[in-house]
Amino acid sequence: MLISTNEPVVNEQNPATVRTEFPADFQRCTLTVMDNIADPDIRFDEQGVCNYYHDYHKAVHDFLLPEPQRTQALERFLSRIKEEGKNKPYDCLIGVSGGVDSTYVAWLTKEWGLRPLAVHLDNGWDSELAVKNIENIIKGLGIDLFTLVVNWEEFRDIQLAYLKASVVDIEVVSDHAIFSTMYRLAKEHKIPYVLSGTNIVTEYIMPPGWLYSKMDYANLKHIHDTYGRLKRRTYPSYNFYKHIFYNAVLRLNPISILNYIDYDKAKAKATITNQLGWRDYGGKHYESNFTKFYQAYILPEKFKIDKRKAHYSTLICSGQMTRQQALAELEKPIYPVDELKADKEYVLKKLGLSDDEFESIMNQPVRKHSEFRSDKKWKSLYNTLLERTATFRKFFKKAS
Repeated sequence: MLISTNEPVVNEQNPATVRTEFPADFQRCTLTVMDNIADPDIRFDEQGVCNYYHDYHKAVHDFLLPEPQRTQALERFLSRIKEEGKNKPYDCLIGVSGGVDSTYVAWLTKEWGLRPLAVHLDNGWDSELAVKNIENIIKGLGIDLFTLVVNWEEFRDIQLAYLKASVVDIEVVSDHAIFSTMYRLAKEHKIPYVLSGTNIVTEYIMPPGWLYSKMDYANLKHIHDTYGRLKRRTYPSYNFYKHIFYNAVLRLNPISILNYIDYDKAKAKATITNQLGWRDYGGKHYESNFTKFYQAYILPEKFKIDKRKAHYSTLICSGQMTRQQALAELEKPIYPVDELKADKEYVLKKLGLSDDEFESIMNQPVRKHSEFRSDKKWKSLYNTLLERTATFRKFFKKAS
């Protein structure tokens, strides 16, 4: 049964608003703002509620502890970090992008009495505001910062390869580099815990076709080898063998620490604004000039993807936003007209692309990451082996 939904609004007066061709069978979830535009994986039940709504609440049930168990688990975990970090310069490692989640994690670590090493990726795209926010974070909290400054020519060549490949997740290039660097630093400094700002209540919903595995180096290598010009001489990599070493030998797995607290994004923003002088960017992950242009222009223009739908839907499910508020936000232009022209000129100049070259790339047919090589098969076999090993251990333990 098809439930009637609010029809999408297109702002005809604002040329920065990306026009979307709405399918004849357009349907929007009756409880979130997810719809079937550019999402072949969405499903609706008889009440018009999408699968992402149900998936979110299942994840909350399966992975978020209720109180007081959650606070007790956090206290045990913090005690373990401090105990294992004794006589070491740092007891945990955190990534700092200048965004809300990573900034709040940094603030929490000091509130909890931890001694973190902060890691930042300078890929040449930090906004001036992000640089200032990170400076305030580090000085305000008195923590050490390691900044990985990438080889710009090499990094740009990989980004251009992803653009030319017409795959959806160009952000893999940045994310793979930062995660690889964090693992390496954790090994070098013998830091047993990596604390991540990823969380369920503000980030869980995201259609699988809108992103790709950040750690699939085989995929990145094949895309760059196919469309790039330069050799990867300094780019941080995380291949399958490193995955086994960090996972099985060092047992380094990022901990989503925000899942151990009652995480409210609005309150987190207020805290870091008041305590650290943090200033908002106006959009999720807009601390990066490239990410802003990618999410607000490339994704909706080429792939018809508006990630705001997923971000707002997660906040709706966690009670941090109403559906009416989300619909009102979606009616606003995704890219303010006064910013688009300047941002586009800046991004294309930095990438070394002319308008014609960029338009040619944007007009190329969309391709899937699965059309390129992947290490997913090997990681799946490895995970299966780990599961079977754990099962055998439990069996023999009981038998003995």
